[in-house]
Amino acid sequence: MADLQSIKARFGIIGNYPALNRALEKSIQVAPTDISVLVMGESGVGKEFIPKIIHGESRRKHQPYIVVNCGAIPEGTIDSELFGHEKGAFTGATSTRKGYFEVADGGTIFLDEVGELPLQTQVRLLRVLESGEFMKVGSSQVQKTDVRIVAATNVNMLNAIEDGRFREDLYYRLNTVQIDMPPLRERKGDIHLLFRKFAIDFAEKYRMPELMLTDDAVNYLEKYPFPGNVRQLRNLVEQMTVVEQNRSVNAIKLSEYIPQHNNLPAIVQKNSGSGSQDFGSEREIMYKILFDMRNDLNDLKSLTSELIKNRGNNDLSHHEKNLINRVFTPDTANANTNSLLYFENSNNQFPNQNMMTESGDDYGEVEDIEIEETKQTSLSLQNNERELIVKALEKYNGRRNKAADELGISQRTLYRKIKQYNLED
Repeated sequence: MADLQSIKARFGIIGNYPALNRALEKSIQVAPTDISVLVMGESGVGKEFIPKIIHGESRRKHQPYIVVNCGAIPEGTIDSELFGHEKGAFTGATSTRKGYFEVADGGTIFLDEVGELPLQTQVRLLRVLESGEFMKVGSSQVQKTDVRIVAATNVNMLNAIEDGRFREDLYYRLNTVQIDMPPLRERKGDIHLLFRKFAIDFAEKYRMPELMLTDDAVNYLEKYPFPGNVRQLRNLVEQMTVVEQNRSVNAIKLSEYIPQHNNLPAIVQKNSGSGSQDFGSEREIMYKILFDMRNDLNDLKSLTSELIKNRGNNDLSHHEKNLINRVFTPDTANANTNSLLYFENSNNQFPNQNMMTESGDDYGEVEDIEIEETKQTSLSLQNNERELIVKALEKYNGRRNKAADELGISQRTLYRKIKQYNLED
């Protein structure tokens, strides 16, 4: 087994941060086995070095090593890319094609950005991990492959599982061994080392003198959070090598090349203890708004029924006054004094009673009209959520994938709700 320093020298890894050393040590330890590995870390931290080390130190090092960027392949073609396809399997499939799992037989596949895989592809990948079997697109023949899988992602996988975007069983199959790569902001002692390494490389590449940092520039650089991690530092050094005329860079000059504000999207943490008004998602907030509107509409129907029964009398019952106060706030009433339902608390009457009928006709003919009393319905989130799910399933004749799209939720969430509300029959 190779030692840590020889691995760093071989793969060009700079730094002595303990968490980085631990990640490299774990890579060396698991390399001789065929265990699946999941590399976790932010974008730009250098996750791609881990599968190279694992493959290079394994018994498969003389076999193919294939890198697949799962986020860069369109959803409609990723199954064909990974597993191959038969001639005529889809429009444009003019010949049989081998997929990456067939080409890499005996070697290693690195699935970068594995958290972006579509759910359908995740099912196929799970089968490969469990049995080593797969089928080409458009084929019914099962093929075998012997492939070591190393995956990497910058996605919070537990959140992705909770949201129904990633299969939980696949996560545990991939995550037999997890290797975490630390962000650059935690490796303050390595930042200057990396800067010098990049400065030497780009000076040689562009045939220019090497950049040097003053002490205040080094301090400035180490205090910067580097949201883009090592990739951002590398791009910074390359830009300065080409653009900067003075080869000695101080803190003031360095600040001109480094963004002063982090404009990257912020991650908002949900506060689970904010009380009953914290609905957790925009969809639930929208449900509440719709249910409140429905509640107001039911009150308005009840009020209209009472007014028609009383035949426009100015004397309002206590129940009618309560309904008016529930439907119309004082601000609403004062904003429109000509409203049919305008209510003045001072004299308890409608100021424009003639609006209740177009021509002053009496309500003799209303005797034959049956007034259907508005039934008070339960407006809890659970009851209305159940009703929406039932309607969606009826609309699409029980096809759950279509119903889930209609409701704007994942199929996993829909299955859980169906089981919760006993709708499986």
